Amino acid sequence: MISGNKAKGWLYLLPALLFLGAFMVYPLIDVLIYSFEEGYNSASQTFFGVGTYNYSYVLRDPYFLAALKNTIILVIITVPLSTGFALLISLALNSVRKLKNLFQTVYFLPYVTNTLAVGLVFMILFKKTAYTEGMVNLLINWFGGSSVDFIDGPYWAKMFVLCFYTIWIVLPFKILILTSALASVNEDLYKAAKIDGASGFTIFRKITLPMISPMIFYLVITGFIGAFKAYSDSVALFGTDLNAAGMNTIVGYIYDMLYGNSGGFPSYASAAALILFVIVLTITCINLMISRKNVHY
Repeated sequence: MISGNKAKGWLYLLPALLFLGAFMVYPLIDVLIYSFEEGYNSASQTFFGVGTYNYSYVLRDPYFLAALKNTIILVIITVPLSTGFALLISLALNSVRKLKNLFQTVYFLPYVTNTLAVGLVFMILFKKTAYTEGMVNLLINWFGGSSVDFIDGPYWAKMFVLCFYTIWIVLPFKILILTSALASVNEDLYKAAKIDGASGFTIFRKITLPMISPMIFYLVITGFIGAFKAYSDSVALFGTDLNAAGMNTIVGYIYDMLYGNSGGFPSYASAAALILFVIVLTITCINLMISRKNVHY
């Protein structure tokens, strides 16, 4: 028999459990089933076999491999750089006394701005048109360099803009979290270290970094997950036909398989979604194992 207190606790949890079951557990099970149904026809709701063909097809599909490459590059570049820049800016803001709130507001503005609107601004800055070279190219020309088509040009140029844009979008949230973490560090620790004659770098390495390490770890984990789920960033810069631009991501590939020009293949989309799930889960587990030695709670 369940005691009264336990029954009351489960009753409080029931709405959340129903929500998670309906919108997370059931869809995940449904996707898992779809991923093994070979030749699934969404119109007739029929399939001709069960197996791993969908996974082998996706893993051999050049569009998926290109999307995987783009996503991995985006993750490797943007997560460390955005976290590092956010930490440096947060340290600078924490040392400022006057106009501190104003600077925090300015840095947070990109986070509350619509993603597509920011993408439009970046297109104006980087895109070459018949009427203008773009502001960035004007600066490059002013320093004696040649113009580069960052939106429709070489792959490296497009990847640079995508990484720059992604870092710009995620930076405000990370700054907000880290400035809050820095404000919560006990000032007595700093005073004691200064009395002992510790240098600024030693104080940062021995006190500041360990004290805010849980927040840094949180930002790294969420940064990896967010970067692997990137899609709107590419659409904002390169339009909806990301395969033609060569800048598709794994989430974009999944969307294309469901609704894009090659849409109508939920089995392939489900297989790609589960591959993405396994990748993110593996990286998260690796980060959790690393954090046991480097994160101080």
